Amino acid sequence: MEPGLVVVIALVLTLPLLVVYSYNRFVAQRASMDAAWAGIDVELQRRHDLVPNLVHSVQGYAAHERQLLERVVEARNRAVAAVPEDVTVSEQARAEDALTERLTGLLALSEAYPQLRADRVFLDLQRELVDTEDRISASRRLYNLEVAAYERRRQAFPSNLVASGFGFEPRPLFEILDAAARHAPHVAS
Repeated sequence: MEPGLVVVIALVLTLPLLVVYSYNRFVAQRASMDAAWAGIDVELQRRHDLVPNLVHSVQGYAAHERQLLERVVEARNRAVAAVPEDVTVSEQARAEDALTERLTGLLALSEAYPQLRADRVFLDLQRELVDTEDRISASRRLYNLEVAAYERRRQAFPSNLVASGFGFEPRPLFEILDAAARHAPHVAS
């Protein structure tokens, strides 16, 4: 058998295996991104669940701050409504940005109300919110790393041929654009 024919036969036999391998890696990466997104979703839901309790604890001390409390509740409701099935990742990020901004304002109220700053329930909720913000940030970093690896493969030759041939779509990063929302609220000691 001629050496050129051996090379052609080897390529013909190897090419389908490489396509299957590449396809399976894309499937695994998609599953990893979905799992990382689920981690973000769990933490966002936890934050959404904390907000009504935090608002309720502040109401007793800062009743005349009604407009701020209403804005926090509205931002929370928009963030809860911004589910991935209905909006893009970017739209969900903007809704979360707005909620973070409102929560920062709400937590800043404790500076104006010493009794609130001393309230054990408020302090516990505040600490829990900060912990949740940290977990959201960690989950977001993991998701964005998974997406970045997937996108590098999706765009690089020859895996881009497999990606386009089997319909592996781009995935957006979960980014926070508002500089004030990049930082978790600080717990006053």
